Amino acid sequence: MKRNSNGQLKDVIRQEYVKCAEDPIYFLKKYCMIQHPMKGKIPFSLYDFQEKTIEEFVQNRLNVILKARQLGISTLTAGYSLWMMTFHQDKNILVIATKQEVAKNLVTKVRVMHANLPSWLKQKCVEDNKLSLRYKNGSQIKAVSSGEDSGRSEALSLLILDEAAFIDKIEPIWAAASQTLSTGGQCIALSTPNGIGNWFHKTWVGAEEGENDWNFIKLHWNLHPERNDEWRTEQDRLLGPSLAAQECDCDFLTSGQNVIDGVILDEYRKTHVQNPLEKRGIDSNLWIWQPANYTKDYVLSADVSRGDGTDFSAFHIMDVETMEQVAEYRGKISTKDFGNLCVNTATEYNNALLVIENNNIGWAALQQCIDRGYENLFYMSKDLKYVDTQHQMTNRYRNQDRNMVAGFSMTMKTRPLVVAKLEEYFREKTVIVRSNRLIDELFVFIYNNNKAEAMQGYNDDLVMSFALTLWVRDTALRLRNEGIELTKRTLSGASSQMLPQKPTNKNNSWEMEIGPNGEKESLDWLIN
Repeated sequence: MKRNSNGQLKDVIRQEYVKCAEDPIYFLKKYCMIQHPMKGKIPFSLYDFQEKTIEEFVQNRLNVILKARQLGISTLTAGYSLWMMTFHQDKNILVIATKQEVAKNLVTKVRVMHANLPSWLKQKCVEDNKLSLRYKNGSQIKAVSSGEDSGRSEALSLLILDEAAFIDKIEPIWAAASQTLSTGGQCIALSTPNGIGNWFHKTWVGAEEGENDWNFIKLHWNLHPERNDEWRTEQDRLLGPSLAAQECDCDFLTSGQNVIDGVILDEYRKTHVQNPLEKRGIDSNLWIWQPANYTKDYVLSADVSRGDGTDFSAFHIMDVETMEQVAEYRGKISTKDFGNLCVNTATEYNNALLVIENNNIGWAALQQCIDRGYENLFYMSKDLKYVDTQHQMTNRYRNQDRNMVAGFSMTMKTRPLVVAKLEEYFREKTVIVRSNRLIDELFVFIYNNNKAEAMQGYNDDLVMSFALTLWVRDTALRLRNEGIELTKRTLSGASSQMLPQKPTNKNNSWEMEIGPNGEKESLDWLIN
């Protein structure tokens, strides 16, 4: 009778084992325990949306999850990992997160669930430390922090990218890891949103539009049965509206630490971005929206490539009066060729004020402009301790001042002011942008440790040259003594203010001293 009872027990265990192996939801709900922050160890009672998510994991090889905070998705992913390791041999699971500590937390969740399994389900561990867990059947899970080499040499069965929108250098990580998944390995990329234009956002959008192989799963805060509108309102109070939008609403536009509000950028893209009338050059990198008008004044501001092959040389041309972008260049050419292109294009646009950043390799392009004798080149004081518009001139009337240096000096002091001017013009919607390339860069232009810069792996060449354009337009091009207000045109279509009429008397404040002995030059050219 005892043998019969033992045999019956073995049959029950065998049947249960098969059920668990075939159905991860059954396995998690019936046999897994999780660590609750308030209640301690409790059964893993899955909500309906969690069960559906597990089904998506089983059915799809690549899953990108846009989620709200505190929905238990990291724990769910840990449970799925445990199921794979328990019922399959030689499964290699890698967790990558922003920090090693974050990745380690997911491994810890697996360890807790493993430790509380009944003995007949529990695989024997041959390695158990803070960062990894390995079974006798050859299956393992390991946690690492983000780095370009993360996952490069691993033959992966499952890659988990935890808080993927916040992982630095995720493009090369995915490029390397995806090769190891090509034989059938899975990937789960889960995250709250972190602005627009990063790898996670592009992967999500591509999945939504059917342009890649990813299955997309959106988990809004209201899927949780214990949350209501009062809870959501409380999150605004606790986190602030911006962070709450990121953590709760699955809203890319209102998330992230973007310098320019994503909603504003989306409005610009829909209402003002246009295809150029003309694309010039071998690579069609010079885009023209308006041909030169010789009754108008223009400014051309340029950012010169570092020359390491990772960034671009870029410039913008702006109509000074209307604040409208009329031309743009973005490409990889030699500094000498770029300097020539700047001079040629500035000359075409009514001898536009030519502003080139003079940091590092920028001097090579500047020297080319000087050698060609371009007369409307921007100069500023070389011993400037702060930004003083009185010491920003052009060589039209300051070419004899030995204290002036060609170009604009982008320093730790000037850069925040230039960026602030960029943010101001977009916030007030008083500049007209035509370039989709520029909008793309602005979407990934963020505050990183209080410094405005492109997200890791992206460029801000167009952004910074455009910001410089706005700064120069609002400083060096203003006639301070007369207080002339140059026109700003708003997105709402507010009427433009006209520049003052050309004065008939030239012996007045439309003259500027240009030499130590009182020499003067007429400034009529500014409004011609």
